Amino acid sequence: MDMNGPQSPTTTTAESEPWREKLKAALGDADEETFSKTQLITRNLQEVLGSESLVDILGKEKRPVKVYWGTATTGRPHIAYFVPMMKIADFLKAGCEVTILLADLHAYLDNQKAPWSLLEERTKYYKYVIEAMLRSINVPLDKLRFVKGTDMQKKEGYTMDVYRLSSIVTEHDAKKAGAEVVKQVSNALLSGLLYPGLQALDEEHLGVDAQFGGVDQRKIFTFAEKYLPQLGYKKRIHLMNPMIPGLTGGKMSSSEAESKIDLLDTERQVKDKLKKADSIDGVIEGNGILAFTKQVVFPILKETFGEDTFTIERDEKWGGNMTYPDYASLEKDFAEKKMVSADLKSGVAAVVNRLLAPIRKEFEQEELRRTAEAAYPSAEKKPAVVKEKKQGKKPVSDAIVNGSEDSPVVYEKKPKVKQQQKGKQNGTKENEKGDATTKSNETVESSGTSKDSQDPV
Repeated sequence: MDMNGPQSPTTTTAESEPWREKLKAALGDADEETFSKTQLITRNLQEVLGSESLVDILGKEKRPVKVYWGTATTGRPHIAYFVPMMKIADFLKAGCEVTILLADLHAYLDNQKAPWSLLEERTKYYKYVIEAMLRSINVPLDKLRFVKGTDMQKKEGYTMDVYRLSSIVTEHDAKKAGAEVVKQVSNALLSGLLYPGLQALDEEHLGVDAQFGGVDQRKIFTFAEKYLPQLGYKKRIHLMNPMIPGLTGGKMSSSEAESKIDLLDTERQVKDKLKKADSIDGVIEGNGILAFTKQVVFPILKETFGEDTFTIERDEKWGGNMTYPDYASLEKDFAEKKMVSADLKSGVAAVVNRLLAPIRKEFEQEELRRTAEAAYPSAEKKPAVVKEKKQGKKPVSDAIVNGSEDSPVVYEKKPKVKQQQKGKQNGTKENEKGDATTKSNETVESSGTSKDSQDPV
């Protein structure tokens, strides 16, 4: 699933160039309609696997290409999600049948990035916010199909395919496939090894021709190409977007607040985050703001706002406004330091706030606000009190007993009860009371009915 992988260059790399040559050869003498649709589907992609099949569907079979994009419902979606949204818009313009998979089960399998108790609400939130994003860039929703992962992945046929696949996939291949997507830990969970196989099977059980995702998904895509035919299923086409570097270097991640701009951030928050973002004057490689400008700002200005130029407003004392007809001219000025990071950040902040305004407006609705709060609770949970176990047994959190494993554990020491020793038999009431207490304690422990013995272990 698309889960925001590692940083990628903003331009097409040399190793991905061969796919363009294959696509060009496959098109050959294709008619104008086939050529036009192929261009729409593949523009701004970093790589395509199976371009010959793409051209065959469009040119020979003359039918819509069935594409799916999956997103694991983990952290809150951020502005980098506009990159796949822009491609989904392209797919729809090219007449594709588009499915969006809300991969709730994948979110849980990936080292439990989404707790099971929150999966339902997070899936609702993702659907609401993706629809709002698409509306904000004027994409019609009537040709979109949303599928919830667990609605499909718990069916008998799917489950049997998981078993069949697990009988032929090696541990090495499963680890390798998920290396850039699944959270890597020293002692890997079995769930992380299942993840790539399930994503491969989604292609067959969704009935699609192609899967779309970030270039960080490449190893899962080649995994699918290797193993699906061994189950008797066909290879699918794989369409890959470049990734957007984060604001603080590395990747833009849903789980790292400072690396991203949330879709519901205020205007002030957007400006502040962009001001703090990493950007070195004159340096193009790994610059997340430049990558976002190329992949989102220019296309949105033209196709959503109907504007042919990107204008960065500046005070006259700093040289006045700067206007760019395309990304190449902006990148050139930035590389030559004719336009600096502060200018770029200011211009991008203005466009981002225009883009997010209708989304913020939608989430003023009570139902959507409640869903956002339920999916990502802001209130800190009260710590659960844990009784200290005797005889070295591990304490068990009340939170775990009640089905919530997220609460912090606080240990409460049980005051020690000093058993009274028998004194000299002097006939006093105090000694008689002490004897009674000792006998009572011995009776409770021997019967196995003390409170501590009833706590689950």
